[in-house]
Amino acid sequence: MPDDHTLPAAIRTATAVTGGTYELPVYPFVEPAELRGERLRHPVVIVGAGLTGLTAACDCALRGIPAVVLDEDDTVGVRGAASRGICYAQKSLEIYKRLGIHDRMLAKGIQWSVGRTFAGSDEVYSFDLKKMQTHSVSEQPPFINLQQFYLEWFLVERIYELGLVELRWKNRLIEIAPNEDHVVLTVVTPSGPYTLEASWVIDCCGAHSVIRDKLGVHATGSKIPDRWCISDVRFEREPPAERWTWIEAPFNENRAVWQHLMADRVWRLDYQMPADADPEAISRPEVVADRLRRQFGPDVKYELVWVGPYAYRSLCLDTFRVGRVLFAGDAAHVMSPFGARGGNSGIQDADNLVWKLALVLEGKASERLLDSYAVERRQAALDNIRITNRTTRFLSPPTRVEKRFRDAVISLAREFAFARAFVNTGRLSSPSRYADSPIAAGEHAGVHVQNVALTLPNGARGDLVELLQWCDHAVLGFLYVDLDGYVARELEGLEERYPVRFLCVQSEEGRTCTFPTVIDDEGKLTAQLHAAPGAVALVRPDLYLAGTLDEPSAADIERALRKLLAIE
Repeated sequence: MPDDHTLPAAIRTATAVTGGTYELPVYPFVEPAELRGERLRHPVVIVGAGLTGLTAACDCALRGIPAVVLDEDDTVGVRGAASRGICYAQKSLEIYKRLGIHDRMLAKGIQWSVGRTFAGSDEVYSFDLKKMQTHSVSEQPPFINLQQFYLEWFLVERIYELGLVELRWKNRLIEIAPNEDHVVLTVVTPSGPYTLEASWVIDCCGAHSVIRDKLGVHATGSKIPDRWCISDVRFEREPPAERWTWIEAPFNENRAVWQHLMADRVWRLDYQMPADADPEAISRPEVVADRLRRQFGPDVKYELVWVGPYAYRSLCLDTFRVGRVLFAGDAAHVMSPFGARGGNSGIQDADNLVWKLALVLEGKASERLLDSYAVERRQAALDNIRITNRTTRFLSPPTRVEKRFRDAVISLAREFAFARAFVNTGRLSSPSRYADSPIAAGEHAGVHVQNVALTLPNGARGDLVELLQWCDHAVLGFLYVDLDGYVARELEGLEERYPVRFLCVQSEEGRTCTFPTVIDDEGKLTAQLHAAPGAVALVRPDLYLAGTLDEPSAADIERALRKLLAIE
């Protein structure tokens, strides 16, 4: 568990046993300034201190935005210490390196890249993400497994380390009143109710968002009849540390099973249950014991850490922005857990939103830039829902035709390699391309740029995330052009007027350049930017390609920057 020594004395508290075998921290309620009669308008108020809300809060602190986080609880995760989300994808790990908790995740979590899928005892599909183009060049591992409450715990500690963001525990939102230039929130606390004002509100309340209901935002979705039961278990004799999935597990009445290793040598086992299963009955210790004996043998020795049922649905708001209120995470979209797309999608919502909000607050971008958040992340949510719904239909075919298709795929996959690509137990989380982005600023726009290794301008070996930090989280303008003095002065002028930093890219040391130089000796960055000699590539602060311009003038680059910042 995280050490308490990094927290300021005012908020250090003893951990409290909240369920299972874990101890979670309990944070103190502190009376807000508004209860003492002060009237303040906060730049940003984040409602909900779950995974998405804490990621957004940590990013605000890193960018110098004094935000307030409201949460009705006083701990991380859920009481009962359930593992909840566990798989954190490479893009999310790149985000957490930038936010400063990646090393803690590496030290606590379990790295993996190999997955195997079985039908009965036959392996019908396998993969190694480290060998795939979508994951192969990043400095981060493809996935880390870590119980969600640990990740939230690390984020809380990091927020306290950074300062600037106020975490208000035991503060429950009950009312919201949007105005033209601010939002008024009504909150109840153990010391009574109060109101506060915010220039911008980020709703991270989760799937049962109060704000969404109060504002009457329409959502489209469907309930899915699938039922599952999680068992978090420690074994005396452990299985291989890989992601194993059964489409038809003979030890689970030919229903699906997931098997993952998490931190603390705890295994997460997800068992698909009958659609009409009684949640209480399938969670009884004796029923869990019977499932484990059938899977691992009659003599299996284990410790049951936690058990609980779950169901899910799909849902997506019609818009992710209503005036000065922005929706993120499960407040904006809900999807089935297949492929680890739920929590990772919320993390990437925050990553997409906060840099835009920071530039708007600093007066460096138009408020219309926030519309691009709504467009881009809604598109990503719809993509994730479509992909996960396909997995649901493969695992639980709703029609006779789909059941025949699945049976045929499994049968062919036992013998023929071509059929294995159709086996669908969850297409693993990967960054969406923002194909319809309103702020695309050139060719190949909207593609995620992996965190590749580089030699930084100071001569140190580093990576793209460290370069972004070195450039104070500005837009990165990568130059593949020979600059004459006049053009260089024009680009220097752009740096003065816009949040952009230009960098020369070379494959080896030697040539001098007006701007700081990065060495891309392996060509991994250049390949991702689709850059040829004469090009200029603009990379956004969330490490997405804004566009690559072929032999542009300074005026072309300025037009691209203005489009990226939604400036008329």
